Amino acid sequence: MKAPTRQSQIDAVLLKLPGVTTRKIKALHAYFVSDRMFACISGNGVGLRLPAAMARELQFSRDNVVPFQPAGLGATREWIQIDRADAADYEKDLELFRQSLEFVKAGGR
Repeated sequence: MKAPTRQSQIDAVLLKLPGVTTRKIKALHAYFVSDRMFACISGNGVGLRLPAAMARELQFSRDNVVPFQPAGLGATREWIQIDRADAADYEKDLELFRQSLEFVKAGGR
């Protein structure tokens, strides 16, 4: 049996959230709620959109959170990236993914 891929492990965490769909945008495997992107896989991390104050706090309080800069694009205040060596460990971030989903679903306010 083949070992699970990074993407399949992240899918297992995010696709169980209500209303989440997935599709590819350019080179990014992205996750959507209400047709709006709230998270995507980029390199060794997962980018997610959160309120700017929460995103800033996480960057200072956790050593595995960095500004989200896919393909070298500039960072924005609401997007962060959580890096984990083992993709199965994203289960530990489930509450953050829920908060991101609710933030985006509410129109990002």
